[in-house]
Amino acid sequence: MADNQPNHAFILNPSSWLGEGKIQLNMVEEELAFFTKWNVAKKDETGKIECVQEIQVKGLSDIMQNQFLFYDLSPGAFIIDLENVALGKITGSGIISDKVIAWEFRVNDIGFEGFEFYEKQEDSSYLMRAEYATADQFRTIITGKVWQQLEEKK
Repeated sequence: MADNQPNHAFILNPSSWLGEGKIQLNMVEEELAFFTKWNVAKKDETGKIECVQEIQVKGLSDIMQNQFLFYDLSPGAFIIDLENVALGKITGSGIISDKVIAWEFRVNDIGFEGFEFYEKQEDSSYLMRAEYATADQFRTIITGKVWQQLEEKK
C-alpha cells in the first residue's frame, strides 16, 4: 500500500484471517451459521493484492471459494475483481478510510449487485456486513466478524 493509506492489517498486509457469522437468505426462514478463512497474499510488484476467501456454511459439505484481486490502490479508493464459480469474474470499486474497508459490485448485464463493509474494532478485528442481490430477487444478508489468525508457535 502507499504510505498514505490508512493503517489496516486486513487486506493490506499478507496474513490469514478467520471469521464467523450468519447468512440470511430471503428464500429461507432460518439464519445459517458460516465460517470463513481469508488468505491474503503479499502485494506483487505491480501493486496488486490477491486474496482467497473460503466459506463453509454449517450443515453444507461444499466449501465456497472466492478469489479477490485488489488493485489501483490510491488514497481512499481501489478497484476490486471478484471471481467465483457462480459469477465468473466481475469488477467493482472500493473505499478505504481509517476505520472502514468496503466495496461494491454493480453488474447490470447479469442483474447482480452487492456490497461488503468491514469496520475495524479496538481489538483490530473487523465487524462485517454484506448484502447481495440478483435479478431473480434472491437477496443474501451476511453479518459477522473476522480476526487475524495468530501465527502458530514452532
